[in-house]
Amino acid sequence: MAAVTQFSAVNLIAEAGVDPEKWDLIPAESEIRTTAMNIGQRGMKVLLADDSKAALDLLKTLIPPGSEVMAGSSTTLSEIGFTDLLGREERGWRSLNKVITSENDELKRAELRRKSVCADYFISSANAVALTGELVAWDASGSRTGAWLFAAGHLVIVAGVNKIVPTLEDALRRVREYCFPLENARALHVYGIGSIMSKGVILAHERLQGRTTVILVHERLGY
Repeated sequence: MAAVTQFSAVNLIAEAGVDPEKWDLIPAESEIRTTAMNIGQRGMKVLLADDSKAALDLLKTLIPPGSEVMAGSSTTLSEIGFTDLLGREERGWRSLNKVITSENDELKRAELRRKSVCADYFISSANAVALTGELVAWDASGSRTGAWLFAAGHLVIVAGVNKIVPTLEDALRRVREYCFPLENARALHVYGIGSIMSKGVILAHERLQGRTTVILVHERLGY
């Protein structure tokens, strides 16, 4: 079972004023299978995980020892335990997150963050997954969306099945009506300022074979 963190959706829903009954549901098994099939037909590898532990185990097998790894800021990755695992560096990975946070010079830290989108393995989550196979992400800074599009050598996206919606239009609405208000509430707590829907990406097809892997987790994860 996923770990509930300080900024899990359940702790921000009332403050954000969003509707989980509309945007945070577990779909039928047939819809999950159809979503996985459609993502696969768009050039991405799809793995199904029964729960958070299984998702974390898949990540351990997907990322070779010695790899340069960057994890985008993600409630999902925190809830499944990947953020803590990466921080411990016990798998022989080189954590770019740790390299960035260890740099005290603000300009150097910004440059390291910019280069981190080119990591060997960029681990991320999605804001919404369309049953038709598209994945959607929206950022304030673009640190995640830049890696998605081209920069990262390998892209691994972990998403709970609660993020599955019928169409791409619904996916974009989920971002606006559900994900953004929750992220805005989180940002106010963490940074003292709200978020902004600044830079978005729709991953509709992957032409580089083996570059992008999507792990769909049969749990309610992130937002």
